[in-house]
Order: sequence, then structure tokens, then C-alpha cells
Amino acid sequence: MSRLTVEASARTHIGLVRRHNEDAVYAGQNLFAVADGLGGHAAGDVASSTVIDTLKPYDRVHSPPDLPDVLGQAIHSASLALRNRIEIDPDAATMGTTLVAMLWSGTTVIVANIGDSRAYLLRDGDLTQISEDHTYGNLVADAADVPNLPEKIARFLDGRADGRSPDLSRRQLHSGDRYVLCSDGLSGVVPTGVMRAVLDSTTDPGDAAERLVALALESGGPDNITVLVMDVRSGGDDPVVEADKLPTSTSGPT
Repeated sequence: MSRLTVEASARTHIGLVRRHNEDAVYAGQNLFAVADGLGGHAAGDVASSTVIDTLKPYDRVHSPPDLPDVLGQAIHSASLALRNRIEIDPDAATMGTTLVAMLWSGTTVIVANIGDSRAYLLRDGDLTQISEDHTYGNLVADAADVPNLPEKIARFLDGRADGRSPDLSRRQLHSGDRYVLCSDGLSGVVPTGVMRAVLDSTTDPGDAAERLVALALESGGPDNITVLVMDVRSGGDDPVVEADKLPTSTSGPT
């Protein structure tokens, strides 16, 4: 039985306005993630890198039915790592980060997101956003009728235990799929139709990521830009998948 493989490539750029790159990205074997430290919050780059570093140990082959619990535990551990970081550095008390991540095994992928970093799927020439932006406009009922509704992120990771949990969704992988994770430095300035044209006309994920970053820069590059492109392909024989035991706790960098 033929198995699937994922080839991934990531690019990140500070942009043309920001002084620091507060994005962080990870492209592993089974785990892929983009985190965007919140601008205007103390230590946004620390928040995003802490979250990504905490997720990395979960980049292993897991049993497909366990994927939601594994990714949920990984993000919970990342939130605890932020809390621990804040406890030792009070100046970082207001730091936060968005997160969009994917964990796959076999033909199953779990997508997690919190904030406005996005996940897209290109399948058969159609590009679809498969994550929801956690902005007030999307999360408040009858938002169009609410006066003075802020155009801000309503949910993000900041180490608090107040229910700021991510969305988790399960999808089936198909050979030929192309997934994209990105920060809003791309999605905020490059229209979806332009993104689709680039993704549908390039075969190499690295080339696609570079072209998307270049388009964001051509559009003014007002924010940090991070793009991760993943191609699903048919591989060799299907390996035996054994469930991994999760660590009881995972700490971020100190």
C-alpha cells in the first residue's frame, strides 16, 4: 500500500517596516507551525519562539487517532511555557502570539489555529482558507451591527488559563495537495487569487514560498512575512505506525 510523504519549505522575512522579526516557523517531518508574536506586546519574538520551541519535541510519528490529543497537548504545553517565561521575566507579562500548526500521520492531518495566522489548502487548482481568523469581526454575533467593533485579534496564546484554546480540525490528505501556513504579513497584503496563481503555477515548495514573500514585499511589506508550503506526495510502502507516549510536561527555553 502506497504511503504519503510531505515535502515542506519555509521562508521568513522581516518586511520593510518592522524593526524586528517577531515571526517564528518550524518545518519538521510530521509537524509544521507558524507563530506571529503580537506587535505592540512586549517580547512578541520571545512569545513566538517559545511556542515553536515547545512544539518541536512533538514532531514524531503518532497513531492517527491520537493526533488531536497530541497536538492539543503540545499547544497546552506551549501555553504553560509562556506562563513560566512570564513568571521569570515580569517585563514580558503582556507578550502573546498567534499560532497555526499541522500534525499529520498516515492520511490524516490535524490543523490547529489561534489568532489570525492562516492555513490554506490548494487542491485541484482551488485555494481554500481552512482556518478561521480569530478577530472580533468573525467571532462576535451580528458583528456588522455592532458599533465601534475593534479590528483586533480576539484570541491568542499568552499563557493564561482562561479558555483561549485553539480550533482543531481533522482533514484527509490526498496526493497532490498543497498546504500553506502563513502569518498575516502575507495574507493581509496579497489577495487570495494572486496567492492561488503562484501556488498553482510552481512545482517546488521553496520556489512558491519565495515568490509569495516577494509579492508581500512588493505590496509594501508592512509586517513580518512568514510562509510555509507543504506538498503531499505518494511515497513508498506504508510503514507500521506505533503510538508514541507523550511527555508528561514540556518546558520552553529559559
